[in-house]
Amino acid sequence: MSMHSLRARIVAAALSAALALPALAAADVAVGPQYDTTHVYVQNADIDAFVTSFVNTFGGKASPRAVFTVTPTPSKTASQYVQTPVGMLSVFAFQTPIPYGFGAERTGYLVTDIQDATRAAVEAGADVVVEPFDDPIGKDVIIQWAGGVNMQLYWHTKAPSYAPLHSVPDNRVYVSKVSGDKFISQFRQFARAKVTADDQIDGAEIGRAGQQVRRVQMSSGFGKMMVFVSDGKLPFPYGRETTGYQVEDVAATLQKATANGAKVLVAPVKTSQGNVSAMVEFPGGYVSEIHDAAK
Repeated sequence: MSMHSLRARIVAAALSAALALPALAAADVAVGPQYDTTHVYVQNADIDAFVTSFVNTFGGKASPRAVFTVTPTPSKTASQYVQTPVGMLSVFAFQTPIPYGFGAERTGYLVTDIQDATRAAVEAGADVVVEPFDDPIGKDVIIQWAGGVNMQLYWHTKAPSYAPLHSVPDNRVYVSKVSGDKFISQFRQFARAKVTADDQIDGAEIGRAGQQVRRVQMSSGFGKMMVFVSDGKLPFPYGRETTGYQVEDVAATLQKATANGAKVLVAPVKTSQGNVSAMVEFPGGYVSEIHDAAK
C-alpha cells in the first residue's frame, strides 16, 4: 500500500469516528419562565397609564419605580417590573437618549450564569451585540440570533424566587424564509428546546388570509416560543407584538383592557389550533396578542 493511500485511509477513519461522536449538549442555563420578561419601552409620559392598564387587565402587581442606569454606558431610565399570572414585563421609560444596542431586544431571560449563557449562545450561532456588563442587581448581555432576533440574558446577584405562572406566555417571533431554519436550529441548541409543532397554516393568524405560513412551536426551560416564518408582508399590527398571553376568557379580558385605556386592534378570531386570538394595543403603544387555551 502506498504512503498516499495509507494516509487517505487514516484521514477517512478519523473523520468517520468524529462524525460518530454525539454532539456536545448545550449547558442548561434556563431558570424558569416566571423569571423571563418582555421588554417594553415607553415614553415617560405614558409609563403610569401603561403599567396601570396592564395590571388592571391581567392582575398581579408592579414593583416600586426607580431611576437607574441599566446600560454599560451613561444613561438614565425609570424602570419597573410588572408581575402578572400570565407573564412578566420589564418596563423602561428612558430619560436620556437610549444607548446603542438597547431598545431592540424583545425579552430578558434569567440564566444561571452569564458567562456560561453567553458561551452557549455563541456556540449555538448567536452574535453578541453588547458584551456582558454589570447592572445595579446583577449582570446582562445582549445577543442576536439569525433573522435579527435580539434578546437580553440576565443574572441576579441575589437569586429571585417567584411562584410559577398561571399560564406561560408565547414568545412570538417573526423571521424570514431565509433565516427560519437557522434561527430555529440556533435557539433549539441554546435553550435545549423541543419542537412541539411544525405546521403549514392559513396566514389569517397573522393577517395573511389565504396564504400558507409556517408556524413552529417550541418549549424549553425559558417557556414557550411561537415562530412564524413568512415573506414579511404583514399588515399592522402583526410582527409588532412580541408576546402572546393565554387567559381564561378572551372577551372578558378585552373588556378589562378597553376599560383601562387599551385598544382592540384585531377582534377575536378562531385559529387553526381551535382557540380564540385577538390583538391589543396598550397605552404607550405596547402591542400584544391575547388568546385562550386550544379547545
